Amino acid sequence: MTGPLGYVETQRVVLFTEDDPLVLRGGGRLDHVEVAYETYGELSPARDNAVFVCHALTGDAHAAGLHLGAKKRGWWDNLIGPGKPVDTDRFFVVSANLLGGCSGTTGPLSTNPATGAAYGLDFPMLHMSDLVAVHRRLLASLGVARLHAAVGGSLGGMQVLQWVIDAPDEIDRAVVVAASSRLTPENIAFSSVAREAIMSDPDFHEGRYAEKGVQPRLGQKVARMMAHITYVSAASLETKFGRRRTGSGDDWTMGPDFEVEHYLQHQGETFLDRFDALSYLYLTRLLDYFDPFADPWTADRIRSTATRFQLTSFDSDWRFDTGQSARMARELAACGVAVDHVELPSPWGHDSFLLEPPGYHDRLRAFLVG
Repeated sequence: MTGPLGYVETQRVVLFTEDDPLVLRGGGRLDHVEVAYETYGELSPARDNAVFVCHALTGDAHAAGLHLGAKKRGWWDNLIGPGKPVDTDRFFVVSANLLGGCSGTTGPLSTNPATGAAYGLDFPMLHMSDLVAVHRRLLASLGVARLHAAVGGSLGGMQVLQWVIDAPDEIDRAVVVAASSRLTPENIAFSSVAREAIMSDPDFHEGRYAEKGVQPRLGQKVARMMAHITYVSAASLETKFGRRRTGSGDDWTMGPDFEVEHYLQHQGETFLDRFDALSYLYLTRLLDYFDPFADPWTADRIRSTATRFQLTSFDSDWRFDTGQSARMARELAACGVAVDHVELPSPWGHDSFLLEPPGYHDRLRAFLVG
């Protein structure tokens, strides 16, 4: 029977310590790594039904279900649950906050054991492989050695790709939605402007704002407002807002007046309460440098995989357009990897991967059980 998950709880576990540190791809190390995660469904006796969900840039571990006392369900609740495409009656689903995040997993606002203060900009630069290493360790702690599938959209889809490269024998099915194997110059430019807005805020204090009890709110708000424009389509904004105003006639003002302006103001304000500016800097920079097929080592590693890939893009997504998914499909196929790529129609732009465009959920469901 199809239905929503009930109440769920975010759990936390320490996976790396000073005696067993996380050695980073760039050569640094983290002596304390804690991870926030949630699980849904039951692990089978054969331990062969695990599905790992990789979240997008500003996501968290709460992918589905409802926290006690909360009103908002998990960010992929329409996809995960009993009878849903990621069926928790069939699969044991794991969702975890990524390294560098700010929702329970170690990141730049975490305490640096060496100083007793927050890392700030002393937090090391991250590689996508570092995110994978942490989540692989999490699965090992849960008794999972192999995944039935790894599923991710946007940044999460890129993490899925890196996971197969780093561990080509550990995943049966890889689902990559609205993602890319490398950012376009335009995408890098968007992220650069967002970071500049944050770091130019007088309250940024070279990343030490937490010690001063402030937050670079204005810069972070502007960064989110700009980014949100790239997540939706022109058609969806036209349909939802048009040129409707909250004022009337010749009552013109420099303040927000058009409904679309108020919408972006709301998106920026709500972002301040749930995400940290430093995590935004680190994770957007991680995406800028992500380019796995530029490394000849990648082809050698992934050529041995039996993982099957399903790539899905959306015709109205201009942030990670279909051409980027098609390029990834060609790169995988050139390495002899089984890959299927389809573009689906959707009016909602990049955010389509979080919604229910026609054919999307059925396509994913069939792949997971086929």
